[in-house]
Amino acid sequence: MELLLIRHLPTEWNISGFLQGSQDIPLLPVIDEDLAKLEENKKVISSFQPEIVVASQLKRTQQTALHYGFPNPFVEPLLNELNFGKYEGIEKKHLLQVKEWISDPKSLILGERLSDFEKRIFRFLSKYDHFTRILVFGHGSWIRALLSLNQIGSIKEMNQIEVHNNELIYLTINQQLLQLG
Repeated sequence: MELLLIRHLPTEWNISGFLQGSQDIPLLPVIDEDLAKLEENKKVISSFQPEIVVASQLKRTQQTALHYGFPNPFVEPLLNELNFGKYEGIEKKHLLQVKEWISDPKSLILGERLSDFEKRIFRFLSKYDHFTRILVFGHGSWIRALLSLNQIGSIKEMNQIEVHNNELIYLTINQQLLQLG
């Protein structure tokens, strides 16, 4: 299974450094820098030829898909961003002070258990394992968690990875990971 993962375009909360999580925050108007990157990414998508295009239930991923020329992505709740609970709407620096966020995120319970968040990502992989090439419009924590899962079989290192808004990541899913889920 091959994935092209695109983190949504910036929102006002991204620019302000606030955690969005399950909050349904719309995109900011697209600036020239983002448009240039978007056009670059479109070339990669064109050569990738996805079999299916999916986005979360949150408008920021669906709006990003629209900017990329995909007005009707399949809306998949399993792609929804991590629910940060009491940290939603506050600056990310406050969550960064929680030691386990970096060292052992799976032990945390925010708005959802991070162990359940990990299971949700496994459910996504299992549900779509019959596709070869998938284009995903997603969220920062979700993408970082998937990258960590693919590298080490756990979300433990998800917060040691950085994924920027409008960043495109090509990922071949480790077959052993599919067996773990």
